[in-house]
Amino acid sequence: MSVGTLTGGRVGGEVVRAVNGQTRRWAATVRGGTVLSATGVWPLLAFLADGASGPARAELAEALGVPADQAAGAARELLAALGSVSGLDAALGLWTHHALALREEWRSGLPAGTYGTFGDDLVTAQERLDAWAAERTGGLVERMPVTLTRDARMVLAGALALRTTWRQPFAEVPLRPDAGPWQGRTLRGLHRRSVRPDRVGVAGTPDGFVTALTVPGDNGIDVHLVLGEERMTPGQVLTAGVGIVERALPLTGGGSLPQGHVGPGLHVAQEPAVEPVPLTLDVRTVAYEVRADHDLLALAGLFGLTAAADAHRAHFPGISDFPLAIGQARQSALAQFGSLGFRAAAVTAVMAAPGSAPPQYRYESTVVRAVFDRPFGFLAVDRESRLVLVAGWVTDPAPEPVTHFPGAAPRGL
Repeated sequence: MSVGTLTGGRVGGEVVRAVNGQTRRWAATVRGGTVLSATGVWPLLAFLADGASGPARAELAEALGVPADQAAGAARELLAALGSVSGLDAALGLWTHHALALREEWRSGLPAGTYGTFGDDLVTAQERLDAWAAERTGGLVERMPVTLTRDARMVLAGALALRTTWRQPFAEVPLRPDAGPWQGRTLRGLHRRSVRPDRVGVAGTPDGFVTALTVPGDNGIDVHLVLGEERMTPGQVLTAGVGIVERALPLTGGGSLPQGHVGPGLHVAQEPAVEPVPLTLDVRTVAYEVRADHDLLALAGLFGLTAAADAHRAHFPGISDFPLAIGQARQSALAQFGSLGFRAAAVTAVMAAPGSAPPQYRYESTVVRAVFDRPFGFLAVDRESRLVLVAGWVTDPAPEPVTHFPGAAPRGL
């Protein structure tokens, strides 16, 4: 079975489907504000599967969606492809206790320059791991998500950092929702108009309708905002978002929608205009920063780690003769969405242990207006391969900054 090929430096084929499948299953568990990256987890699980045996090997292969004997090759392919994407940095790191002997066949299968050792000075070792996480994410994630213990024998970590600048920036304007969970708040709103109404569309799902907006970046990375019906759960909306990104869910574009309320947060209306533009897309959303820490062992079944976490037996004879089990598996992630662009990072680690004149309106234009003024989802995606790099849910957007005028007393004092 082929596990995917690279085209023009991009990853494709079954690897994308496998990683997006893990994103879909993880996103389905989301209940509140978060950010996550299955793309950051998948290569680590693949290398573990390569050295695993018994039930642990079978569970990891099932979670990955590729056979265990092809997992390491697929992980190398994915990491190489990610490293070739403009605006995206991906890295793998491996550290072992100086007394742990690794099987050379397994270690040589990791990307070059990934291997280091640590001793019994855990403070110094932790500082080195934290520095690696900060360096590989440009400071967005400041420390390794796992903490070294006396029992620690191996740490396998992955870092992912991405950034993109909007092709068309947003203007910052205050947004004051008149309904919903954000009612009564003054938020840092973002607004822009364009002549591309098909950047937004509506998809029907068994759980309800979802509005999806594509915000294109300048380097091949797009961010998709997804808003569902109010009765839908975050997991249902994000799962639909993955389907939309993969084009498994048909999307009716804004230019084909009738007038009226046509989807969650989406309205089409005829309005006066100063220029002869027949169709216009008007978008209002919010700036946000989302941080999250995930304990992957809390969802051990999803990641194929149930058997691997059983410390009563050895699970990785292909990695070392020393009996190893997974003691910690965690991810720290961050996403920032603003008027000029988007930034995100994730570090995943597994540890083995025992004013102007009024305008003159002369024309009419059909305006497709999309408003994201209540909790919604987002997916950062490689445009060519449709690989979901980061996904998340926004519940606490950025507030509008308070402006203090010269000579005026600060508010609240």
